[in-house]
Amino acid sequence: MITVVKIGGNVIDSEELTESFCKDFAAMEGPRVLIHGGGVMATRLHKALGGEPKFIDGRRITDAEALKAAVMVYAGWCNKSLVAMLQKMGCNAMGLSGCDAGAITARRRPPLGGVDYGLVGDVTPESVNKQLITSLLNAGITPVFSAINHDGQGQLLNTNADTMASSIASALEAELVICFEKPGVLGPDGVIPSISESGFTALKEAGTVSGGMVPKIENAIKALKSGATSVRITSSSDLLSGGGTIISL
Repeated sequence: MITVVKIGGNVIDSEELTESFCKDFAAMEGPRVLIHGGGVMATRLHKALGGEPKFIDGRRITDAEALKAAVMVYAGWCNKSLVAMLQKMGCNAMGLSGCDAGAITARRRPPLGGVDYGLVGDVTPESVNKQLITSLLNAGITPVFSAINHDGQGQLLNTNADTMASSIASALEAELVICFEKPGVLGPDGVIPSISESGFTALKEAGTVSGGMVPKIENAIKALKSGATSVRITSSSDLLSGGGTIISL
């Protein structure tokens, strides 16, 4: 069984957490694919370049300058740092973005609810080059994807990393593990062990789940409906333990 793992930008922003995660990821059995974010660094660089990062419901508004910062951080520093660390751990990783070898194409997101997200791309399981990724895995190579894609017409697009992980897991009919800095989806009494689609609606309406967690769970549900075999949201330190929140339909 293939495992698709997504790691968040807050973890990548910490050298200690990144090294610990890479050690666990390299120790996983079976073929796996890694998708990473890097939003914390991208926001910092965007500000340093004189821009003002904007978000709506946990999603980044990407104008031309924000895209430059995202590409530099995601496809550059974050991607190659992870690949180098995994190589150190004995994992034969290869860094990729969606435009490399046509791995993943994206469609520029149209305005939604009156909001223009800018140079943001949406991906689906159908836009994932399953044959390419499978060939790499069969060759003993572990793909490490940044969430930068292209439209096939020369335009780079910034993609939500959770959306990308969901689409890849669905295309490969794989297990999906979404890792970030917290131990799972948190409620008033701590980690919520499992969340169904209907339960998610109730939690969102109650305000228990909000901000960036909303697209995480939305993409988890979408993945299950599109072919992923299972989805778990957990801490980067619990990758091998099985802890966290299980998402179900």
